[in-house]
Amino acid sequence: MIRSCLLAVSALALVLPAAAQAQDGAARAREILNTTPLIDGHNDLPWALRQGFASDPYAVDLATNLDATTDLHTDIPRLREGGVGGQFWSVYVPASLEPVEAAKATFEQIDMVRRIVGAHPDVFELATTADDVERIHGQGKIASLIGIEGGYSIDDSLGLLREFQEAGVRYMTLTHSKTTTWADSATDAPKWGGLSPFGEDVVREMNRIGMMVDLSHVSEETMVDAMRVSEAPVIFSHSSARAVTDHPRNVPDAVLRAMAEDGGVVMVTFVPGFISSALGDWTRAVEAEAARLGVSPNEGTPDPRLLAWVETHPRPKATLADVVAHIQHVREVAGIDHVGLGGDFDGVTSLPEDVQGVDAYPRILAALMEAGWTEADIRKLAGENILRTMRAVEAVAAAKQAERPSLAALPEAGAPE
Repeated sequence: MIRSCLLAVSALALVLPAAAQAQDGAARAREILNTTPLIDGHNDLPWALRQGFASDPYAVDLATNLDATTDLHTDIPRLREGGVGGQFWSVYVPASLEPVEAAKATFEQIDMVRRIVGAHPDVFELATTADDVERIHGQGKIASLIGIEGGYSIDDSLGLLREFQEAGVRYMTLTHSKTTTWADSATDAPKWGGLSPFGEDVVREMNRIGMMVDLSHVSEETMVDAMRVSEAPVIFSHSSARAVTDHPRNVPDAVLRAMAEDGGVVMVTFVPGFISSALGDWTRAVEAEAARLGVSPNEGTPDPRLLAWVETHPRPKATLADVVAHIQHVREVAGIDHVGLGGDFDGVTSLPEDVQGVDAYPRILAALMEAGWTEADIRKLAGENILRTMRAVEAVAAAKQAERPSLAALPEAGAPE
């Protein structure tokens, strides 16, 4: 009995210093974030409120911690705990919508962001420039920026693209899950071999008006084409490293190197399927078993035989260590000046262990510091890199002020391009 107690005490003595060290690291990270804004590249809270709370920011109390009472990953206490100083709110709408309906829904989502900000003016303020972000963070608020997720939202209209910019949008993801009428998606059959000629016109006009070109969700060929055409650095608002986890949503090393040469940023995402190779292997195994059984792996009520297989083959869990591995790889290949953070909170149904909400950032930064990252490194990852890229995009737009708006249009069906 005495020996068992001694062993338990010894084990506790080993655990406590590690736990204390983690807490110290997180506290140090929060101190860094007091003077450098942590800017996350992608959060789907507006869509989560649209789907779950009738687009009413007052239907749920964002001023309270909602972890135990809702499925939301985001609320004001956890944003504060996470040291978030700037947030790109995604104004996502489904790729399944007809383009004109997508455009309407996107404007409604922009309105949703404005109403979130309006409901909590002591916490949030809209930002459209890098200077805005730093000013708002210096006032103790969270700078709120807007990003479109899917080029179908412009309904093949550069005039509509310009109206979105006027409404405050500062990046557009060229595709989502489906190939558009002018750009290939990473998760759909290719149609253009990258960008169509009109897709190139879209990128050029984004440069002219100061809207960042976001290459998350696009095919590798679209990535290459967009970087070739764009005079401004590009971003990946929520993608990870394909060399670490072989998923089409992740960025290949060759693209990482080219992106760095142009001054862009990959904002590493936390989506379990994109960061865990074990989970990717498991997903493919489920699909193979479903095919063997002749059933769908995606049905609301899966076949009992498939459920029995899953019970004997438990789903692996992604971890904070997986997140760190992707951040480290992007740094190693692209360099410390070209890595950022883009969690995709409230856009996914599951998250890595110990990364369950927007309060997780200090834990991630603490793990990186434990791995040898300096304070200067952490500042670049947290916000300095994306601020530099924003300023570069703003400078390109300023240099193009004298240029006329593009009148390019998608050719009519049957007409040669």
